[in-house]
Amino acid sequence: MDSADHGGPLPPTKRRVMVIADASRESSVALQWALSHAILEQDDLILLHVETSNPSRRGGGGFSAFLRRPTSSGSAGNQQHHQQLALTSTSSSSSSSSSSSSGSVVSAGSGDGGEYEFLEAMRAACEAAQPKVKVQVEKVEMEGREKAAVILSQTKVLGVDLLVIGQRRSGSSFLGCKLSGSMSGRGLDTAEFLIEHCKCLCVGVQKKGQNAGYLLNTKTHKNFWLLA
Repeated sequence: MDSADHGGPLPPTKRRVMVIADASRESSVALQWALSHAILEQDDLILLHVETSNPSRRGGGGFSAFLRRPTSSGSAGNQQHHQQLALTSTSSSSSSSSSSSSGSVVSAGSGDGGEYEFLEAMRAACEAAQPKVKVQVEKVEMEGREKAAVILSQTKVLGVDLLVIGQRRSGSSFLGCKLSGSMSGRGLDTAEFLIEHCKCLCVGVQKKGQNAGYLLNTKTHKNFWLLA
């Protein structure tokens, strides 16, 4: 019998969670927070890497330290954390946006040699921390567009419910890449722009310090300090 017929709790809603992925420390911190505090076992996880025109070949980079850190995947703790922050994202109404506005898809799935070792390391960490979560890897090219615009378009195309991005403490740049043009002219970095303009919930994540937890930023919560 359906539990709803007897007034019981409804099954949790499946969400699509996107984490911006690269070899930087900020990206690894964002993924660490997402795996331990945001993602539930029924969710789908998308690792999105935005490719520059001339990408440098990188290995695991700052991600190796993350792989040594244990993560908690208890769904009860995650639900409690969601309630504390009121980070309740509504389901995306549609993902029918045109792919022509999203940048060219380079590939999806497994990485391509040493250049994308960090993506395979991230995928492996996701599967270890949240074995029931489906992990999808997407790589797109900027094609002369601003990084924030590419990410914003991908959240619409892929029907994302929650976007998680790493944020530098200075707030002047995001994942080592400063903006040019209209966004920087308004004093916004990539993370800040996405937090303000994403249709879905966007969380900017900073590591406050060794064993000092995280600083979280959303459109309605600024510099929320989470001890973890």
